Amino acid sequence: MPNSKERPPLLPLQPMAKEQKGPQCLKVLTTSGWNPPPGYRKMHGDLMYLYVVTMEDKHFHITGCTKGFFLNQSTEEDFNPKPAVPNHLCHSLIELLNQLSPSFKRNFAILQKKRTHRHPFERVATPYQLYAWASPQIEHTVDAIRAEDTFSSKLGYEEHIPGQTRDWNEELQTTRELPRKNLPERLLRERAIFKVHSDFVAGATRGAVAVIDGNVMAINPGEDSKMQMFIWNNIFFSLGFDVRDHYKELGGDAAAFIAPRNDLQGVRVYSAVDIPGLYTLGTVVIDYRGYRVTAQSIIPGILEREQEQSVVYGSIDFGKTVISHPKYMDLLNNAAQQLKMLPHKVLNDKNEEIELCSSVECKGIIGNDGRHYILDLLRTFPPDVNFLKLEGEELSKEVRSLGFPIEHKHKLCCLRQELIDAFVESRYMMFIKFAAYHLQQLGAKKNKERDSQSNIINNCNAIEEEKEKINDKSKDKEYESKEEVEKMSQESSMEHADAKKIVESITDSITSGQKQEFEESTKEIVRRAATSVGSLKETEFDIRFNPDVYSPGVRHVENPDAPDSLKKQRQLVKDAADFLVTNQIPNFIRELLDHSLAPMDGMLLSENLHSRGINIRYLGKITTMLSKIKQLEYLHSIAVSELITRAAKHLFNTYMQSTEMMSLSAAVSHFLNCFLSSCQVHYPQPIADEMQSKTSKRRKQNGKRKGRLNTLLSDGNNEWASLTPKSLWSQLRSELKAYYDWDLKTDNIDSSVETYALQKISLLRSFCLKTGIQILLREYSFDTKNKLTFFEEDILNIFPIVKHINPRLVMLIIFIQLVRVKSSKDI
Repeated sequence: MPNSKERPPLLPLQPMAKEQKGPQCLKVLTTSGWNPPPGYRKMHGDLMYLYVVTMEDKHFHITGCTKGFFLNQSTEEDFNPKPAVPNHLCHSLIELLNQLSPSFKRNFAILQKKRTHRHPFERVATPYQLYAWASPQIEHTVDAIRAEDTFSSKLGYEEHIPGQTRDWNEELQTTRELPRKNLPERLLRERAIFKVHSDFVAGATRGAVAVIDGNVMAINPGEDSKMQMFIWNNIFFSLGFDVRDHYKELGGDAAAFIAPRNDLQGVRVYSAVDIPGLYTLGTVVIDYRGYRVTAQSIIPGILEREQEQSVVYGSIDFGKTVISHPKYMDLLNNAAQQLKMLPHKVLNDKNEEIELCSSVECKGIIGNDGRHYILDLLRTFPPDVNFLKLEGEELSKEVRSLGFPIEHKHKLCCLRQELIDAFVESRYMMFIKFAAYHLQQLGAKKNKERDSQSNIINNCNAIEEEKEKINDKSKDKEYESKEEVEKMSQESSMEHADAKKIVESITDSITSGQKQEFEESTKEIVRRAATSVGSLKETEFDIRFNPDVYSPGVRHVENPDAPDSLKKQRQLVKDAADFLVTNQIPNFIRELLDHSLAPMDGMLLSENLHSRGINIRYLGKITTMLSKIKQLEYLHSIAVSELITRAAKHLFNTYMQSTEMMSLSAAVSHFLNCFLSSCQVHYPQPIADEMQSKTSKRRKQNGKRKGRLNTLLSDGNNEWASLTPKSLWSQLRSELKAYYDWDLKTDNIDSSVETYALQKISLLRSFCLKTGIQILLREYSFDTKNKLTFFEEDILNIFPIVKHINPRLVMLIIFIQLVRVKSSKDI
């Protein structure tokens, strides 16, 4: 926890009880070297041959045939498929092994009993692979099955033979086409979508790791390594680099690195809208060893023709040549209504007006299967003008007082969908309140006029009554009772008449001549309310955004007199960015003060910001605001920790790209020492060359001189070795200022911990979770001045960080809740 002086121990995080390791049943169980059966043995029903070594160290060769399993007479040198004597023919392999090995029979029963006693959550596999950031050193034992599974992938070149590869695109799209008319159909559909998507994420992750490790052949091997593309297991892989200067005007490699994440967000919202007939690609973004890999399903037929021939909607050159398609216009218009996206017109290279219902970069391709696909959804959301320096555009005074606009590393900064929804809802409430207030004023004015008119009528009636009273004074008293009765009946008829006149006046205001006046007044009020909230229509509430409003290279069709002119569209985008700074961020801090929110670490803090439409790039400004609030000191420490670890991750990605495979553990441990260790690390630890002979090692040790520089620095492939704590923290300060506009007041880890009340173990955990590093589970000494904290042996593995859309089983959740409610009622 922040401000805590005691450092929590690491070992209790993952208690490794010895009883968790199950009893060993067999030493070896694998396919035999005599496998597969020759042709003449297939004629006798042989299917496969197995090789088993029992715990009693007995070796057996087993034949799997159409009748079951039996022992054959083969050995390691001789092939004899005939049944052994005695002939142990069993229907199941378990039954045969029980007869061959008493240890197997005993240990396998114990293993099954132990498994049945486990909690169901321990037995059910998770849909996505999870990794621990700290792990004990697990003993590496001989496992022939594990070796065979790894070898069956042929080092990643192809998972199976071509006839057995899964058509991921067909599976993903077919599950979305399943019927959904009633609840059972929707449940089956969502389960199928979730299952196929989970399998696709697992396959894409495995393929991305194989690509970065160099185990997959590129489809363009003659080009530069950053420009290479790969196909593995029917999945297309590309790297996050600006290969052909596509993003030159948008920020180069920085824009190319962030584009896949924006594209994934676009895929997420279009998948959530779920328009029938509109298809998106299966997309997974994987960060591994400093590289960003985008994995996508393959559109049928796209590899058979050029991209220019495939695209029927959108632009392939950022707005120079733009084409449209009527079918895509219908589909995207339905989606745009839910995504608050404004259809707009742009000019192509022939100065022709082309109408679009998406960003210019969005491409529409009709596959060979007849489906309409959309891809490159990186500009689905409107741009964030707070991080764009635009000529001729000026932000509001409140936003400029906070230091905006800030020039970011790239120009692909977009607003989040959560912010768009919150902004539209806020403007709609303003519209309703404005219209209701003025309609109430109009109604009060009408009522006042009616009251004044009724007062005049009442005064006239009173005068007439007084005259009648004066004239009736001369009449006889015998007529007084009769006159009073008539007067009472006359007064009652007068009250009914007044009520009738009021009803008739209201009816006349609606049905007769006053209806037009009433409607005109109402229309004027609606028009004024729409104008006050920036609506793009004068007759109704209409808040939608043009994602291309500030896109470079896009020429818009301008109509200054139109209600949805380009000026109003740009003002609406600036208002949304202003709303984020002046409304969402203050409300977020207000909720923190009210204890409505209480994030305990950087991950929860990020989730809370995203749920309110606040991007992480605003974290620097939020941290500055939190530093001025004494009640939120704990959260200020969490925010500073998140800023430092995120900036360190940015530097680590570049750092790892220049590191070769044989130096990975040394490079990672050196980076961690420069980042978190109090020991002054001038040079990395000497790498133990495992390929070096003992004689040459002894010669080098004898010839070593005092004060000699580390030999690693002379090697051209070890640029990472030149990193020092001073240079790393200097780069951290620059990165924090450039990316988050936040000033780090310290220049080393110890002063940072002291100034911002941080904990090194928390920084280590956050950094490992963000980069995929898995370290050895042990107690680390961070404060020792003369000893390094991390060594090569402490780096156990590097895992991929996977980003993907997470299809929620909405109908299944609703169904479970209904069952629970019904069960509670029955009880």
